[in-house]
Amino acid sequence: MKKGCLSAALDELKNMPDKKRVFIVTDNFLYHNGYTKAVTDKLDEMGMTHSIFFDVEPDPTLASANEGARRMTSFKPDIIIALGGGSAMDAAKIMWVLYEHPEADFMDMAMRFIDIRKRIYDFPKLGEKTYFIAVPTTAGTGSEVTPFAVITDESTGIKYPLADYELMPDMAIVDADLMMNAPKGLTAASGIDAVSHALEAKVSVLATDYTDSLATGALKMLFDYLPSAYENGEKDPTAREKTANGATMAGMAFANAFLGVCHSMAHKLGSFHHIPHGIANALLLNEVIRFNAVSIPTRMGTFSQYKYPKAIEQYAEAADALGLGGNTDNEKVELLIAAINTLKSKLDIKNSIKDYGVDEKVFLEKLDDMTEQAFDDQCTGGNPRYPLMEEIKKIYLNAYYGTEGKYEF
Repeated sequence: MKKGCLSAALDELKNMPDKKRVFIVTDNFLYHNGYTKAVTDKLDEMGMTHSIFFDVEPDPTLASANEGARRMTSFKPDIIIALGGGSAMDAAKIMWVLYEHPEADFMDMAMRFIDIRKRIYDFPKLGEKTYFIAVPTTAGTGSEVTPFAVITDESTGIKYPLADYELMPDMAIVDADLMMNAPKGLTAASGIDAVSHALEAKVSVLATDYTDSLATGALKMLFDYLPSAYENGEKDPTAREKTANGATMAGMAFANAFLGVCHSMAHKLGSFHHIPHGIANALLLNEVIRFNAVSIPTRMGTFSQYKYPKAIEQYAEAADALGLGGNTDNEKVELLIAAINTLKSKLDIKNSIKDYGVDEKVFLEKLDDMTEQAFDDQCTGGNPRYPLMEEIKKIYLNAYYGTEGKYEF
């Protein structure tokens, strides 16, 4: 991780004499705007054969992953390089599985669990054919350091978050040079996604001292540098690099602590109403904080190391790390919410789902299905307060109209 490190990092492939064929996965925009050239030029210099798949959609589908895996099978790579945002990296991870294990059943891989370290389904062993390198071009998803991949079943429209440490990339190359010219909208959406990663990892029932330090450090870095990265772009390379590092640190935190109901709901809000994932999280985040920040939740998230409800204290710790002041934990939670609102304002993120042009009648018609799918999302289990579906629905409604909810216990 360092601005300009891409070429030096790829030099490490010289030490892998059995690796000579590289399959690059990216999207159409990055390919046609020359982002792959720095990679292919370096591969040409090292005498490595390469092929590029650039048909990844913004919300990658199983059909796209199957097509990429088919082309991999034809090309027979021994290295995969995923170049792009979360979509390219997630799609490449699924292609990786399907290439190395064409017999794998997708629904088995999507099977639910409490902790991916202790699950019924044994995920296929990866890395026997290929070495996987993730190169992010956005500062937000953290997919370069996580064991997760979100994929959409195009036949049903359902987004499935797959999770297993087999999906962890072998190498991550975080080079801010690839992010300097990111559009402002992308910078805002991906950056606020990273903020939500850090906050959800901070209060997750699986959080530990290790993930907590990463989540807290990422939050401070993102609050300090994301606004300038958004406003000034390549004119502030330090802010770009620090934002990239903060996003990857947040990825490392939730790779081990996992997420919560904000991401569960954002997955469905995005798939039902085509709101960018980071923006969907931003629209829900404050309502989820209010929902979680109670001393005596009626239903606590369940995990053996999570002994008692402590979300309020953890949010207060985040507020302290950001230097927000406040005398009591409840005051600190309110100051944290206010700071998030200020950050969203600096990033020109609107206040409500309705403000993003989602028709009220359509939203209400789809609300029950969206609520049920959010409740069933794999991320829900990590939330410190376990929600009822009626509570998820209330969070959605408050986020739609931009009103603040009271979540009594």
